[in-house]
Amino acid sequence: MGMHGDHDLGHTVAGWAGTTIAVTGCAVTAVALAAGSSTGLWLGGAVVVLAALTTWLLHLAGWGKATGPRPVAEQYWRVRDTPTRRGHPDCLGCRMAGRGAAGAPSATPAGSRAPAEPTFLGQPS
Repeated sequence: MGMHGDHDLGHTVAGWAGTTIAVTGCAVTAVALAAGSSTGLWLGGAVVVLAALTTWLLHLAGWGKATGPRPVAEQYWRVRDTPTRRGHPDCLGCRMAGRGAAGAPSATPAGSRAPAEPTFLGQPS
């Protein structure tokens, strides 16, 4: 269940790793900007690009998640997303890797994922 109850906020290995690397890249860029180092600016930018690539590769390896809420049993951040090999419907990252297509039927069995509903603080609207 985790710290946020039954809310699926998308905590995944891909999300945490990508965010950590991107924050590090932004910090390097900020320090380089303050120091007036153009080499540091390029280095920080490269680390941010590395964050995007790392997140994408981890997503393709099954450590990300599809759009929308997951079943409660799959909400823990270390649970792999097994249908990723076929691609997530409407996922740009999966389409870029040649998996799935826009508007394609879901790669998971019908009813295994809850429908996306607009929520405010976890309450259906």
